Amino acid sequence: MTTMNEAAASEAEKEIEHLMTLHPKGFDMSLERISRLLEVLGNPHLKLPPVIHVAGTNGKGSVTAFCRALLEAGGYSVHVDTSPHLVNWHERYRIGVKGGRGQLVSDADLADALRRVGEANAGQTITVFEILTAVSFLLFSEKPADAVILEVGMGGRFDSTNVVSNPAVSVIMPISLDHQAYLGDRVELIAAEKAGIMKRGCPVVIGQQEFEAAREVLVSTAERLGCPVAVYGQDFSAHEEFGRLLYQDEFGLADLPLPRLPGRHQYANAAAAIRAVKAAGFTVTEAVMEKAMTMVEWPARLQRLTEGKLLQHAPAGAEIWVDGGHNPGAGEVIAEAMVAFEERQPRPLYIIAGMINTKDPVGYFRAFADIAEHVFTVRIRGSEAALDPVVLAHSAFDAGLVAEPAGSIAEALQEITRRQLPGSPPPRILIGGSLYFAGNALADNGTPPT
Repeated sequence: MTTMNEAAASEAEKEIEHLMTLHPKGFDMSLERISRLLEVLGNPHLKLPPVIHVAGTNGKGSVTAFCRALLEAGGYSVHVDTSPHLVNWHERYRIGVKGGRGQLVSDADLADALRRVGEANAGQTITVFEILTAVSFLLFSEKPADAVILEVGMGGRFDSTNVVSNPAVSVIMPISLDHQAYLGDRVELIAAEKAGIMKRGCPVVIGQQEFEAAREVLVSTAERLGCPVAVYGQDFSAHEEFGRLLYQDEFGLADLPLPRLPGRHQYANAAAAIRAVKAAGFTVTEAVMEKAMTMVEWPARLQRLTEGKLLQHAPAGAEIWVDGGHNPGAGEVIAEAMVAFEERQPRPLYIIAGMINTKDPVGYFRAFADIAEHVFTVRIRGSEAALDPVVLAHSAFDAGLVAEPAGSIAEALQEITRRQLPGSPPPRILIGGSLYFAGNALADNGTPPT
């Protein structure tokens, strides 16, 4: 299996572009259409290895990365389904390799699966996301592996991944307000939707929750369904001590290196992943945990750019961080990470932001009100829902920040360079506000995920 290149990518991209002309790109919360399609395909979702099913408002991508690192460190092969992609559609499908690290699906395999799913659908009403999910099940059922990590697209109860009836473990990560039009305008309602991935009698791991109301809904749902449940802060936990990560659960204590993914919020994410992989029935030794903490990777989650085209436009010595967090809860944990960076090495913080119109930009920006020098707003490429940079700049103003629109990420970096005063420390620059915008940054930089 090979990773795709620009020439090879065209076949799968052509198939997806064709599907988009036939079917809507949004969400239509129901399991009827995908269930019908999967039955035509021979129900591949019932032929998968043990499934780790992950939902949550924030942290589900990171916990997916930690689960993958733990399994691969233990010698297991694991298929991984994530969404959305950052630069290329192929990123959504990582195929497990026995005794090694999984690779992005080849273009030939993805194009073939897309064609077969499209033919099986036979022109019936369906969304593109449902087709892409069916492609996951088809690919993963036909290639041997020890485990599948399946990330919910949105919500849980009616997400198209929720046709899996017997997960090895269901993982619910932190819940906050997001997708209110679909999931409700209170954290209790959102928690109830995400708790929909729990299945009677199947293990459940509940990650760190900011809101007690959300935690109560999740715990009560798990108890009602007779699920063995492990709750962060009660049954397992993690914290930093003397530059090490101490993880503890009912099985014992592990003294580990700090995770490779920066930010204190990753301690709880790592803990949830360790407990989830254990709950799924896999062997997780302390040596495996140590290896996983050092090898874990997850693009556009506080990813530092150390090479690439964008650095040419930034001030010499500048730190450039890319993060796809896009709601108030994500803004708070990213801002906390920026404060921690500032405590270690003071630098002026600039933000280059792009967001879509289904998010809460004021809530996101408010977390940075006391720490950011200036915000530049840029339109996301390739998204019909992209917010106008002028509108987004006004949202930053409403959150207490000074902001102005820019024509591109490179243009914003050039403006920051022009403002650099002689003798002043090089700036710290955060590019964020959306996974789509983070994808734009990685594409502009010439460093797409592999």
